[in-house]
Order: sequence, then structure tokens, then C-alpha cells
Amino acid sequence: MTTTDWDAAAESFDDEPDHGLLDPVVRSAWARRMETWLPPTRSQVLDLGCGTGSLSLLVTGQGHRVTAVDRSPRMAERARDKLAGTGAEVLVGDAGRPPVGRQRFDVILARHVVWLLPDPAAALRHWFSLLRPGGRLVLVEGVWGGTGLSAARLTALLSEHTERVHHEPLSGDALLWGKEVDDERYALVARAEPPRRHSEVVDVHLILRRGPDVLLARRAGTGYADGLLHAPSGHAEDGEDVREAMVRETAEETGILLDPDELRVALVMQHRGPGGNPRMGWFFEAHLDPARPPRNAEPDKCSELAWYPLDALPDDMVAYCRAGLDGYRAGERFLIHWHEDGDTVGYAPQGPRRAVPLPVATARTGRVHHIELRVPDLAEAEAEWGWLLGELGHLPYQKWAHGRSWRRGDTYVVAEHSPDLAGAAHDRLRPGLNHLAFHVQDRATLDALAARAPGHGWRPLTPGGPPGGDSGHYAAYLVNTAGFEVELVAP
Repeated sequence: MTTTDWDAAAESFDDEPDHGLLDPVVRSAWARRMETWLPPTRSQVLDLGCGTGSLSLLVTGQGHRVTAVDRSPRMAERARDKLAGTGAEVLVGDAGRPPVGRQRFDVILARHVVWLLPDPAAALRHWFSLLRPGGRLVLVEGVWGGTGLSAARLTALLSEHTERVHHEPLSGDALLWGKEVDDERYALVARAEPPRRHSEVVDVHLILRRGPDVLLARRAGTGYADGLLHAPSGHAEDGEDVREAMVRETAEETGILLDPDELRVALVMQHRGPGGNPRMGWFFEAHLDPARPPRNAEPDKCSELAWYPLDALPDDMVAYCRAGLDGYRAGERFLIHWHEDGDTVGYAPQGPRRAVPLPVATARTGRVHHIELRVPDLAEAEAEWGWLLGELGHLPYQKWAHGRSWRRGDTYVVAEHSPDLAGAAHDRLRPGLNHLAFHVQDRATLDALAARAPGHGWRPLTPGGPPGGDSGHYAAYLVNTAGFEVELVAP
């Protein structure tokens, strides 16, 4: 762009009422914005491509010291007239290489300038060299009729110099332009801080199971997502590993002191809230010990603790926690949940789904996909198998006219009353299936399950006898109404 072209473009912008700030309503709207972009204390401000000095005048009116630069002598003269008596200095020079020598500034301000520069990257590099440590660039740009510079492109140019870039859309504020606009207009406020090594807060979340139910806490008085449900959670502190953090947070929020060995990794999820920074979330599974019931140990941060069915979670939840629990129920192990800035913190049933499962590099060949049992009475099987599998951590998965299934991870168990079923009961002593065997966490859990089983249609195979098993395991043997045997095995 030639000097004549530059001057024509700059003057055309500044002569419009919305850019020249001739309307007091427009001028007031820009003044309010400038108060939020500029430091609260008196600062040295360099206004590049100042035009007739409209923004410089607002800046001096807020108590700052201004040096204004414009390459057009005629525009610079008009700026001097406008800024007379304010103490501002107006210079003639190139905005890309302003004639300020070794001076350093707290703020560099440029409105509708970067898009006109022949080498924006070089200009930005030089501008950052003119800023004091912690200083800021305030850049107002846009795209008008297909010309200009998008926020995404300018942010990418700034990323070489700083990670702290605040994007503020301006198109929706008609007061700034004296009219409604529908093109892209924005401000970027970039801090003069070098890029830092990437780091993220590590948070921990407890999936406390009571059979098919999970414990949720309703947030209150925290300033974040208050009124919404969330799993007991917190973040790791310096020097803690994630298990230690989960044990501590569980005790602080629910009064339950878990042994680290009670925790199982359920899911790892990288997540970002609307307008926030990324975090790495570890979801742990633990099972309720009836001897250690939870209580609300932080009533100033939580209004209630309650159990909810994992296969019918409530909608009034924090969105990323809901995504984590949905992923856990579906057998996922790694997720990314990335909010857009306009998203709500709360789960939106009809909103976009931000969770992206990440596949795990494991050998699937040879693993059990599902086990299908033919049952004589579907309602009876649903009650008996549903209770037992629910206690063992399986979740309701599929439901159709003649069958039901329950899933844990990527394996599921099916009970189906087939139209071509032969016989009225299963005989485990004949050729075919003898029994299914399931892991149980420990001897206490096994004993508790065996004690409750008769109330749900499962009788012990050896009435009154102790659990069997080899020298390294305990085992309980149960048989249901239809004759199916289950072995529960604990270390």
C-alpha cells in the first residue's frame, strides 16, 4: 500500500461518525471500553495510527500520558489541535516503526491499523520490544466487506510473543459504531509476557457407587456452578499424587476416609470450561462401605448430598462432570471435553455434545464381547440378574421386547427369552454353561453380597457353609431361580 493509499484509508475511517467519535453517545461507549482495556493507574500510552486523535483524547481524559503517531502530516496536525492542552505529544511517522527512540510504554494502542501494515508480524515484534514488562497491546480490528484481519489470524500472530490474549467481540455493541453492524469487529488485549511452558491444573473426581447409584453433591456458595450437581471433587495440591488428592478431597467433602487401595481409575478427561483454561481431570471409582456412610462435611460449599441412578442422571449437573459420568457408563477411559466460550457451565440436554472419546491402544482380539443367557422368565431374570450385576458394577445397557442387557466397560451380559427356547430351566450339570464367575473387591464385600443375595432370588449353593475357594481366594457360589450359577471371587 502506498503512502497515498494509506492516508486515504485512514482518513476515510476517521471521517465517519463512528470512527471520528463525533457523536457523544459513540464517544461515551468507546470511553467505557477504554477504561476496561487500559491500566487503572496513570500509564504511558503510545497511540499508533492515531488519525485525528479521537482515541488519544479519550485516553488523556482518563489520566494517561499519550504519545500519538500518524504517518499523515495533515492528520497529525489535526490531532495536535484536538489534543492541545492535554500534555500529549503528536509525532509524524510510520506506525510499524514509530519514531520514539528508546522510549518504553505501558500500553500500545492501535485501531484499524494492523490490517493495513505490509508486514504485520514484523510490526508486532517491534511493538512488543517497545513495551515495558507486563505492558499490553490494545488492538481494535475487524473484517469489513471481505477485507481486514480476522481475530483468529491476529491471535495467531500474537502467539509468538504471549499466551495472554483477551478477545472481546465488538460487533454486537451498536453504540460503538453508531449503527447496527453484522461484520466481524473485535478488540484483542495482549500482555507483554513471554510464552510459558504449558501447565494445567489437575483435578480429581469421585464416582462413589452404591450398586447402580452414584453420589452427587449440589454446589452452593462457591461462586462457580452454584445450584448444579457435581461429583465430590477438588484439585491436587503441590506434592500430592492424584490418589492422595482424591482421598483428601473425599474426606473433606463427605467425611469418608478412603484407603488409596479402594480407588480404581475410572476415566481421565482433559476439559475446558467456557472462557477458562484447560484442566486434566482424573475420575476415580470407589464402592460404598455401609459402615462408612457419607455426610455433608462442607455445608458452606454444598447444600445436599444425594444418590442418583447412573443410568438416569439428572440434567441439572455441571456439564463436564455429566460428560465424565456418561463416558464412564459407556466404558470410555479417555475423553476430551472442550467448551466453546459461549457454552453454558451447566449440562444442556439439547445443546451440542462437546465430549470426544479417545480410543485406547489395546489388543481387542480375543477379549469377551458379550455373554448371552437364554432365560425362561424375562421379568424374573431382569429382577435377579439386574440386582446382582448392578451390585457388581454393571449398568443397564439395552432393552427390547424379549431381552435385557447389562454392561461393564466394553463387555456385557444378555438375558433373553427367545421364542425358540427349549426347556423350562437351566441345568448347569448338563453339557453347556456351568457358571459365570465375577471378581469382587474384597472378602467383606463378598460376604455382604452373599448375605443379601437370598432376598433377590439367589440362594447359596452350599447353604450355611463358609465361602470356598483356593488358598489365594475366597469364593461364594449362588444359584438363581432359573438354575444359573454364579461364583463370586475375592482376593
